[in-house]
Amino acid sequence: MNLIVSGDENLILRHSERNDTALILWFIKELATYEGELDQVIATEETLEKSLFEQNGAEVIIAEYESKPAGFALFHQNFSTFLGRQGIHLVDLYVIPEMRGKGIGKIILSYLSNLTIERDFGRLEWWVHDWNISAKRFYEKLGAFPLEELKIYRLCGEELNNFSQEYKNILEAE
Repeated sequence: MNLIVSGDENLILRHSERNDTALILWFIKELATYEGELDQVIATEETLEKSLFEQNGAEVIIAEYESKPAGFALFHQNFSTFLGRQGIHLVDLYVIPEMRGKGIGKIILSYLSNLTIERDFGRLEWWVHDWNISAKRFYEKLGAFPLEELKIYRLCGEELNNFSQEYKNILEAE
């Protein structure tokens, strides 16, 4: 599905397809480089293809400007117990440096806002690095607000494996 947005026929937003997997991985690596976290990217085309297109674990919007890749947004559904409804969690939004200033990020976010409403979901949310002041200002201009009272906690790698052993221990004790 292609969408021409904002009256600018040079800009197209489209939902990704399986043959976009290499491009999606390229965007992920570009974003990780921008954030200084390229060493943390272990995703491969194979893992992305399985997660995105076989397991339907997330969705990706590709932005193209003058038929060239310009940016992407990767998101998945979440659920709010307080609202009793699903929502959209935007995992990554990235516009390549030479395409910034064209309103692409704002158009992607407005599309995702509209998608949230169309799907009858309760909210659109995302995380922002503390150091990314320009992103914070951009989002706040749109009316988004930070949840200062929440902090993200994460289990992964060795700690996740170690803690999962607790459950296995319980099963063995029965």
